[in-house]
Amino acid sequence: MKKVSPLLSIGVRNGAIAGVLAIALLIATYYLGLPIIVSPFVDFRILLFSVFIFFSLKELRDVHQEGVLYFSQGMMLSFVMIMVTGILSSILLLAFCSVESTFIDSYIKTMTEFFQSFSAEEIARYGKDTYERNLVQLPSTNSVQITTRYYIHSLSIGLFVSIILSVILRKQPNPK
Repeated sequence: MKKVSPLLSIGVRNGAIAGVLAIALLIATYYLGLPIIVSPFVDFRILLFSVFIFFSLKELRDVHQEGVLYFSQGMMLSFVMIMVTGILSSILLLAFCSVESTFIDSYIKTMTEFFQSFSAEEIARYGKDTYERNLVQLPSTNSVQITTRYYIHSLSIGLFVSIILSVILRKQPNPK
């Protein structure tokens, strides 16, 4: 029987754990009454991805590859982990949206308040037409749109973090 690549096994295992933890944190913030929508720069997924990608890359480098990690290997492992995390947490979020009927209404209310808190300067930077279109379309938001947005944000956050950590943790063999 052929052994599964550590890139795949570590990525899937840690991605599944991170996906369950990501949705658990989202649900916890919802039930604790904390804002589910925060600035992308302080999203809890940044810390979550940082921790899981760091330890995944470190495990691959130190346990499976005798201290060697190339940037491309780091990116491949991170990509697998991010995809598994994003897909699993999005599926679980979709299930949560169907079970918790007040979640979508709470999301719409929070996002409306968030958009209405923009200053004129932020609206101009965002684009007045885009701002108004998003504000008008917000009441018709459904669970698929929320889940898609969550998935896309997870991918973008995860890829950003993975580039940084793949550069930091890369270690090439010493030439002899």
